[in-house]
Amino acid sequence: MLDLVKIFAGLALLFYGGNYLVTGSVRLARVLKISPFVIGATIIAFGTSAPELSVAILASLQGTSELAMGNVIGSNIANIGLVLGLTTLIAPLYIKPDRLKRESPPFLLATFLILVIAWNLEIGRYEGLFMVFLLGLYILRSFSHKEDFNEELEDEVPLFAGKGPSYQIFLIIAGLGILVGGAKLLVAGGVGIARDLGISEWFIGITIVAVGTSLPEIVSSVIAAKRGHGEMAIGNIFGSNIFNILMVLGLTATIHPLQIKEPIEPDLLIATAITLLLLGMIRYGNYSLGKAKGGFLIVIYCIYIGLKGTGTL
Repeated sequence: MLDLVKIFAGLALLFYGGNYLVTGSVRLARVLKISPFVIGATIIAFGTSAPELSVAILASLQGTSELAMGNVIGSNIANIGLVLGLTTLIAPLYIKPDRLKRESPPFLLATFLILVIAWNLEIGRYEGLFMVFLLGLYILRSFSHKEDFNEELEDEVPLFAGKGPSYQIFLIIAGLGILVGGAKLLVAGGVGIARDLGISEWFIGITIVAVGTSLPEIVSSVIAAKRGHGEMAIGNIFGSNIFNILMVLGLTATIHPLQIKEPIEPDLLIATAITLLLLGMIRYGNYSLGKAKGGFLIVIYCIYIGLKGTGTL
């Protein structure tokens, strides 16, 4: 009964947290005259990458660099295959051609950078500092591009309506906190029920826990897409993957250089391949992602998890 309460409470928090986050983000974009894509690629991406940062730094200090690296690479693959895949099954996503042209280079740069830097199974302190430097340039570049956008905001959240940027930033922070809290409650309840039913720990890990750790990205992306801000959902994934690489791994390696003992080259190649696949699907698919493409991304992610689970990969 307690696990069921956790699940329902978690779902409620996810709903309200996602609405607060998306509403505050779009309002802030309007005030600052920047696109919802940029808000998704910076502020929301930073918030949803914060858990990965704490896990990576702790793992590195404890001498388990593989966990730090696996956390980032696995998260980036899940962001594209799982998060975007599930989002497009609920609402189609669109991005302007000029925005894709402008935002693809840093997305590709971060992806190829980690492929090259981590190929020798180590990331040194100077490499980490270089990655953090690139992150700073990316943030400055993102906020330097001003624009007006005319889409109407369906203001479903009356809280702080008509208020200034500081209020909307508070709403964003509150939304992120509620989202993370809801995801933790939902995972705790789901794991408790699964254990009571005798389901294996491994299956729990690759299903409930894997989906649960991606719930903040999934919920925020779905709500943004359903309210007509598909570019914010795509920006969330672009930015989250960039922050995971440049911020999470960059800061972690700066604090404590990463020495990896496991063969991660296949995972690096898959992360690069699925990134290129995503950009190709958007570019040569009328700058949109629909249900068919989303389903295909989910199938690829499931195949990847299956290969990892059986030890084939």
